[in-house]
Amino acid sequence: MTVHTTDDRWLDAPVETVFTFMDEPSNQAAVTPSLSRAERIERLPNSGNRAAYEYRMFGLTFNGEVRASTYEPPERIVYDMDGDLTGRIDWRFEPERGGTRLTYTADYDVPGPLPEFLLAPLIRWYNRREVRQLLDNVAEAVEGEERAVASSLS
Repeated sequence: MTVHTTDDRWLDAPVETVFTFMDEPSNQAAVTPSLSRAERIERLPNSGNRAAYEYRMFGLTFNGEVRASTYEPPERIVYDMDGDLTGRIDWRFEPERGGTRLTYTADYDVPGPLPEFLLAPLIRWYNRREVRQLLDNVAEAVEGEERAVASSLS
């Protein structure tokens, strides 16, 4: 079953700050509700990451790797996913109103024995909720970081 999800949010932080934060795999695990582990394996020749992940959904654990196939600081990172979940995650970082418009888009295949017509609505709902929480968590982390830097300069 192929799942597609996308969402975006404006963040009150510079593009470079948001990009740098999301470029660190352990930060992605910290802000993504069901991502229980993300660890850098190596920096690739394009300077992007190859990282191991562990994702939990509905009591199931999915393991694998992501590899930055597109790495364009500070505008875009595209990860190809291999392992229990296969697909692609696309992060876009666009300057907007003195902050950043962060857009997350994912297309991936979910393995499983249940028919798609039973799983599809539940997985779509779950992913919408997860991505919204992820974007909220990123906003809290990077905006808090920006406030701390501003306070230390005052």
